[in-house]
Amino acid sequence: MGIIEKLQDKNNTVAYRFLLELETTSAESDELYNYFEDFLKLLSHKSSFVRVRGFRMCCAQAQWDSKNKLEHYIDKLLTILDDDKPTAVRQCLSALHTIILYKPDLCGRIEEKLRTLNLEKYKDSMRPLIEKDIEELRKAFA
Repeated sequence: MGIIEKLQDKNNTVAYRFLLELETTSAESDELYNYFEDFLKLLSHKSSFVRVRGFRMCCAQAQWDSKNKLEHYIDKLLTILDDDKPTAVRQCLSALHTIILYKPDLCGRIEEKLRTLNLEKYKDSMRPLIEKDIEELRKAFA
C-alpha cells in the first residue's frame, strides 16, 4: 500500500499514526516533497480526516518548498479553513504555523483568509477555541 492510500486508511487510528510518522520524516528531509500534489488532492476527499491529513502534509513540506508550490496553491489550501468540522479547522490552523515559519511571505494571504472566516457556523462551545487558535497564529506573524 502506498503513502496516499495509507493516509486514506479507513482505520483512522492507523492512518493518523502514519500521518505522524510522515510529519516526522518531513521535518527531517525533503523525501516526501515530490508527493506535494498528491497530498493536495486529498483536500477534496469526502472524509474530513483525510482532508486534514492532506493539508497537514502539504504544510509539512514548507521548509523544502524550493519550487514555491505552497505559494501557488495557498488559496486552494486555505479553503479547508471553511470546513464545517471545527476540529478539522483547529488542526489546520495549527499546521499553518509551519508555513508561517518557513514561508513568511505567505502571512498576508493567510491573514486575509483569517479575516474572512465565518465562525458563526460553529457551536458556542467550539467558537472560542477556534478564535484562540486564530490569535495564536496571528502572534506567529510578528
